[in-house]
Amino acid sequence: MDALSDVLDSLKLKGVVYQKTRFTAPWGVSIGKDQYSQFWRLLKGTCFIKVPGEDPIKMNEGDFIFVPLGGAHQIMGKPDSACIPAPKFVESLRSGNPMFQGDEDETILIGGHFEFTSTVIHPFVHSLPKVIKINSGQNEIRMWLEQAATFMNAELSTPRAGSQVILGRLAEVVFMLIIRAYIEEADVAQGFLRAFKDPRISASLNCMHTAPEKEWTLSQLASAAGMSRSLYCKEFKTLLGETPLSYLTNWRILKAKEILLASRENISEIAERVGYQSEAAFNRLFKSKVGETPASYRRAALANFK
Repeated sequence: MDALSDVLDSLKLKGVVYQKTRFTAPWGVSIGKDQYSQFWRLLKGTCFIKVPGEDPIKMNEGDFIFVPLGGAHQIMGKPDSACIPAPKFVESLRSGNPMFQGDEDETILIGGHFEFTSTVIHPFVHSLPKVIKINSGQNEIRMWLEQAATFMNAELSTPRAGSQVILGRLAEVVFMLIIRAYIEEADVAQGFLRAFKDPRISASLNCMHTAPEKEWTLSQLASAAGMSRSLYCKEFKTLLGETPLSYLTNWRILKAKEILLASRENISEIAERVGYQSEAAFNRLFKSKVGETPASYRRAALANFK
């Protein structure tokens, strides 16, 4: 499994699609900060998205907007439209008297959100920008997004058996396609997004993610990247802010935390799966990184789930 797939899989993503929503001018809704990451896809008309500290972003038909990490934002018909809180708008829908339903210019949106259900979040997630816009277009990824949106629209328009599950899976596909499109098209200077885009650094990341149990050396990782050891270490740290072996250690700890919560394997087995032959050494390293031993981490986490 490549590094990005491994990271995305570790998030235990769950997608939710809202009902298709129709607005007529003037309109505006304010979404507060929460634990979800929202997406919007414009089916008809134009609208604007605004996140704090940024200029309004115009959406045209077919565009996708993704607001990661539950960031507060406004979605509105005009850049200066007054906005009401989202809970008030949702309540109007539930009551059967939806707001913003006049005879003026019509806007139709599909929205939804993503939940990262894992308690172990890779730092990649925190490296995402405040907002990502994917314009409608004809390249391969955009065409796949268009197809996913078409299927969403069909399921929302004519719900059938299994629609909610299908919509959730489609939302998860949309998330991954948005991330792929952003990585391939955005001009990212550094960070995880740039590292995943760099064929040399990503090759070494793939090694670490494919076989975290292997005793990787700097020479082996540099060779996988097709670089000298010194240049590899310099480029890796410039992009990710840490050394290759530090990243490997942190990834192993993240994987260990995931396995601790998802399985009943004993500590020695988990230690071997993430590259440590000595259970004692693994315990010491885990405690230095997490603040408690693997066993106590598992007990505390599982107790919170009850």
